[in-house]
Amino acid sequence: MDQLQAWLQEAGNTALGWLTSPAALSQLGLLVVAYLAARLLSRRFSPVIERTLTPKAESTHILARLRRFALQFLPLLLPLLAYALTAAGEGLTRTLFDQGEVIAFGKRVFLLLAAVALVRKVLPPGFLKLMGRYVLLPVMALHAVGLLDDATAQLNAAQVNLGNIQFTALSLIRGAIAGALLFWLGAWSNRHSAGYIKAQPDLRPATRELAIKASEVAIFGAAFLLLMSIMGIDLTAVAVLGGALGVGIGLGLQQIAANFVSGIILLLEGQTTVGDYVELDGGEKGTIVKMTARACVLETFDGKWIVVPNEHFITTRVVNYSDQGSANRYEALFSVSYETDINLVPGIIEAAVAKLPFVLTEPDGPDCELRGFGESSVDFAVEYWVAGIDDGKNKYGSPVLFAVWNALKEAGIEMPYPHRVVELRNAPGG
Repeated sequence: MDQLQAWLQEAGNTALGWLTSPAALSQLGLLVVAYLAARLLSRRFSPVIERTLTPKAESTHILARLRRFALQFLPLLLPLLAYALTAAGEGLTRTLFDQGEVIAFGKRVFLLLAAVALVRKVLPPGFLKLMGRYVLLPVMALHAVGLLDDATAQLNAAQVNLGNIQFTALSLIRGAIAGALLFWLGAWSNRHSAGYIKAQPDLRPATRELAIKASEVAIFGAAFLLLMSIMGIDLTAVAVLGGALGVGIGLGLQQIAANFVSGIILLLEGQTTVGDYVELDGGEKGTIVKMTARACVLETFDGKWIVVPNEHFITTRVVNYSDQGSANRYEALFSVSYETDINLVPGIIEAAVAKLPFVLTEPDGPDCELRGFGESSVDFAVEYWVAGIDDGKNKYGSPVLFAVWNALKEAGIEMPYPHRVVELRNAPGG
C-alpha cells in the first residue's frame, strides 16, 4: 500500500508538472494533432484497404485466406497510425524541447488502445480473447503508465522454493502464460495436422493413424521442451525424471508399456485398423471405431462399446472379417422332405438367392449344397458372398431365408417337420 501510495503521488506530481510546463503542453497538442490526423487518414484509407483485401466470395485458395485473415486487423489501423505519427514527431519534440516524456506517454497510450481494439474486435471468443483480456491488457496498462519495469522487478525479486529448485514469481507467471499459449498452439497445430493427414487418400488408414500420433507426440514434446527452456529449468532434471519414469515402467507399468508398444506395432503393420470388423479369441467382436495408445474400441451391432487392450491384438488370435475390404461368405441352412426331387432344389435356390441385390457373383455366386440326410428331412445349405459384414443378427441371413422359403413354396416343395410313429402294445381288444 505504501508503494502504491508513492506511485500515485508521483503520478500526481508528474501530471501537475505537465500542466504547468509549456513544453509538456506543446507535446499534448502534438498528441491531439497526431490522433486527429490518424483518424482522418483512417477514414480515408479504411474503405480502400477493405476493397483491396476483400477477395471474391467463392475464392478458397491460400492467397484469398491470407487476405481474409489480414482484413480482420483493420480495426487496429487508427491506433497504429496514431502511434506511427506520434513516433515520427517524437524526434522533433526532443530536438526542440530537449524532452519527450509526454509524447512517449502518448505513444504507450496508443499502444494500449491498439491492444484494446485487438482484444475486443479481432481476437475470436475463447482462449485467445481470455488471454488478451486478463494478460495482454493488464501488461499494456502497466506499460502505459510506466509501472511495468517496477512491477517486473518486484516479481523478479520474489523467490519461490520447491525443494532444491528456486523460481522467481516472475518466472512462474511467465511459465504459466507461456505454457498456456504453447499447449493451446500445440492443440491447434495437432488438430490441423490431423485434418491434413486424414485428407491424404494415398495413405492407408493405419499409416494415417500412426502419422497422426507421431505428429501429436512431436508437437507436444517440442512444446514441453520449449516451456522448460522458457522457465529456465535445466533439462538434465528432465533426464533424471525420464530415468525415474523408466524405472517405474519397468516395475509397475509393464502392461501399459506393453499396450503402448502393441499399439505402435498395430499401426505399423496395418493388419487391423479403424473400420475393420474383428473377432477375438475371448469372444469380443465388433467394428473398430477408435485406436488409442492403450486400447482399441470396438462397437458391437447393438451399439455397445468394448475397450480391448492393444496387447490382445498381438498375443491372441484375431479374425478380421473386413481386412482390405474383402468380401465375406455366409451360409443359410434349410431342409426339404424326402418326397422332394432333390435334384431340382439347387437350381431353384441358387436362382432365388442370386436375385437378392446384396449377393455377389464374384468371387463366386450362390452355391446350394446337399449336407446330409436327417431323420425326417434332407438337409441343404446355400452359400453366398456379400460385400459387407453380417455384424447384426439376420442382417443378411434373414432376407436369404425368406428367399429360400418363398422359392420352395412357389415350386411346391414341402418344408418337413418331425414325424413320429407311436406303437401301442397290449391295448384293449388288441
